[in-house]
Amino acid sequence: MSKTSQQNTAADANGISVIHTQAHSSGLQQVPQLVPVSPGGGGKAVPPSKQGKKNSFVDRNSDEYRQRRERNNMAVKKSRLKSKQKAQDTLQRVNQLKEENERLEAKIKLLTKELSVLKDLFLEHAHNLADNVQPVGTETTTANPENNGQ
Repeated sequence: MSKTSQQNTAADANGISVIHTQAHSSGLQQVPQLVPVSPGGGGKAVPPSKQGKKNSFVDRNSDEYRQRRERNNMAVKKSRLKSKQKAQDTLQRVNQLKEENERLEAKIKLLTKELSVLKDLFLEHAHNLADNVQPVGTETTTANPENNGQ
């Protein structure tokens, strides 16, 4: 089965050509392909905000350029200060958590010792009770001198 196809190429304002193809008698629709207009075929995509500025000459002595540079320098300083402050805050938080961890570990040691002492006291008391209480049925009856003569 032979297919006959037509190709139409059109370049848009962004420098991208779109190839449209139509298949003859196949009933299948083909997806348009994006290909670069430049013969090199490669390169970076340029965002729409920078397309008009690509070949424009920048006058470094102009007031507009100086204002943009000043705003950019202020933004960079602000960003660096913010980053430095965030690092200091993180370091301070780490130190706080380390101190809290040390306090909690000391408390764990103290409570563990207290638990051990209380366990020992409990076991000693339980052992003393066991020695003083005799099992049921083996109680010894003591002779009551008043009841001997009856």
